[in-house]
Amino acid sequence: MKIRVASAVASVFASTLLAWNMAQAAVPVYTFVVKNTYPHDPQAFTQGLFFKDGFLYESTGMQGRSSLRKVELTTGRVLQKQALAPELFGEGIAEVDGAIVGLTWTSQIGLVFDAKTFREKKRFSYTGEGWGLASGGQYAYMSDGTASIRVLDRKLKEVRRFDVTVDGAPLTRLNELEWVEGQLFANVWGTDMIARIDPASGKVVGWIVLTKLLEPAQRGTNSVDAVLNGIAYDSKQKRLFVTGKLWPKLFEIELVEVRQGAQQTNLRQ
Repeated sequence: MKIRVASAVASVFASTLLAWNMAQAAVPVYTFVVKNTYPHDPQAFTQGLFFKDGFLYESTGMQGRSSLRKVELTTGRVLQKQALAPELFGEGIAEVDGAIVGLTWTSQIGLVFDAKTFREKKRFSYTGEGWGLASGGQYAYMSDGTASIRVLDRKLKEVRRFDVTVDGAPLTRLNELEWVEGQLFANVWGTDMIARIDPASGKVVGWIVLTKLLEPAQRGTNSVDAVLNGIAYDSKQKRLFVTGKLWPKLFEIELVEVRQGAQQTNLRQ
């Protein structure tokens, strides 16, 4: 998401409620170890993120400030940038069939860019809001702020939907998405948590708790919108990257399971 009216009290309440629901669910819970820390543009209102061939690709939001970017991992330097039309609010991005596909928040417009030149090739439409986007296998997966995930074919046509649930209850506010070893990782907007989702059943099969990854006082801004949002996975080297909107840092993390004997997860299997 975006930029919605939210108070600090509401944010804390939402996080507390989600943490309570998480604790009730009989699924693994993971914390993290920071492997590397990299610079990140503190003006980037991060909406989508993915990693390919040694570079990060990032979409940023806000009307008049939305863009598609190619970013050097180690320096955070923006190597290539394409601004979106000023009336569009950029959202999630993913690579689909060699092109970069991006969503917009409320315009009901999707954009397809040439992966090398960032030139806009075409547009497509959808109903409702656009939030997160990920590509995995033969499908792309789209979130819209509800508990539903839309499954798109390679021509970006919706083929079905499934609801994400925790012990049978819907999990809403699913935001930025990433495909990681057959699972969907989803930022839950307004919290420091990522849900690990089985795309076959829609069930949450794990929680990643990133509290204290970057404390609010270290984010360099008082904006209530400077929340965790942005997941990228390097499938070749099995590296997981996370950041947030307006954050000055991007992190490579390794997951550590804190339930069931505190065993370290193996995102390297």
